[in-house]
Amino acid sequence: MAKVKTQYSCNKCGTTFPRWQGKCDSCNEWNTIVEDIGAANASPLLPKKNTAKAAPITYLHSEHKPVPRIETGMSEFDRVLGGGFVPGSAILIGGDPGIGKSTLLLQTAAYFTKKNKVLYVCGEESTSQVQMRAKRLGVDKAEVELCPISQLEMVLATIKHNQPDIVIIDSIQTLFAESADSAPGSVSQLRLCAHALIQVAKASGIGLIFVGHVTKDGTIAGPRVIEHMVDGVLYFEGDRGHSFRLLRAFKNRFGATNEIGVFDMRDTGLTEVTNPSALFLEGRPEGASGSVVLPALNGTRPLLVEVQALVSKSQLSQPRRTTLGLDANRVSMVAAVLDKHAGTPFGEHDVFVNIVGGLKINEPAADLAIATALMSSLTNTALPHDMAVFGELGLSGEIRNVTSAGDRAIEATKLGYGSLLCPPSDGIKGTTEPIKHIGDLLGILRG
Repeated sequence: MAKVKTQYSCNKCGTTFPRWQGKCDSCNEWNTIVEDIGAANASPLLPKKNTAKAAPITYLHSEHKPVPRIETGMSEFDRVLGGGFVPGSAILIGGDPGIGKSTLLLQTAAYFTKKNKVLYVCGEESTSQVQMRAKRLGVDKAEVELCPISQLEMVLATIKHNQPDIVIIDSIQTLFAESADSAPGSVSQLRLCAHALIQVAKASGIGLIFVGHVTKDGTIAGPRVIEHMVDGVLYFEGDRGHSFRLLRAFKNRFGATNEIGVFDMRDTGLTEVTNPSALFLEGRPEGASGSVVLPALNGTRPLLVEVQALVSKSQLSQPRRTTLGLDANRVSMVAAVLDKHAGTPFGEHDVFVNIVGGLKINEPAADLAIATALMSSLTNTALPHDMAVFGELGLSGEIRNVTSAGDRAIEATKLGYGSLLCPPSDGIKGTTEPIKHIGDLLGILRG
């Protein structure tokens, strides 16, 4: 009996080592190297082919057909994918447990069956559990083929026999190959299963959708090599205290990245939100100090969100800086600029800043909105209810223009925020309160 060879692999980048060590030499991460038994002895699942013949060559300037798209039935999902699902592509979707990944894909699978044959590999659930969810979602009449197995060899055999157009793997961490001795979800199993499925999908033109678990840091579990192999990486996010969900694209070979789709989780499933700005501004108080509307940019879509700030006298030697949905370093920088160039004593106050609705905003255009909310709370002065604020704040106190200023202004005007507090720009029409320096902010607030 041959001796089982043991090696060690990094959970982050997938680099293998002959022995354990504390730090990965490739990605410089600590405590990510784990034991990976039998990875070196795993036999390939796909038969070896004769590669002696030269591969066909295609020139860059030669004519090519446009990439076809398959609609998902949800315009928000299509937006994130870049216009629809591409046949023969592999997409990886990650998200927290219970956030709604399986619900989203089951609804999408039901819509796919109108024109395509769909195989749903439910390795985490039994067929009866999936059928119960489908009945609750109202898609139990869809011709979706359910395959409740986790063995990779059986999945590949089922794909070859049934010849589906789209295969959904829920989830990739549950699959295991008998040719590898390690447990399901290990580095070697993930790499082997993902590679085998992607090779079959590319060779036969099958669309492939993976569901991936996430770590406590919010990143997709497993080696990063899986994210490099797939054509798109999407994250399904949401706040437990709110019903809306966000689908973000972090990698997309067939469309733009950083696009988002907004959904509302209800008892009957996910419904797309056609007007996200109205959803995030719902219930905004009128005449409250520290409340500012920010036209934030997510991908190519401007969204109106509410920035709330609370400034109170601190009893601590080091005042607190607490943020939700914003970068704490950016808020500290804005407070320091106000302290230096606007003469406001933020060094003596506790600062709390929040993006209402659980959204995360990380762009320079939020600087002026943060500064305005802080100043409004400090002076207990409310902004006009129809005013929107955006602009980048420099360390010298100057207010600079931001990208897509015209689109932000159009979105704000569409929802009734015709008064804009922003730096002067040729792309903006009807700016009522142009501002060039942060020192002018106090005068604008006091009217």
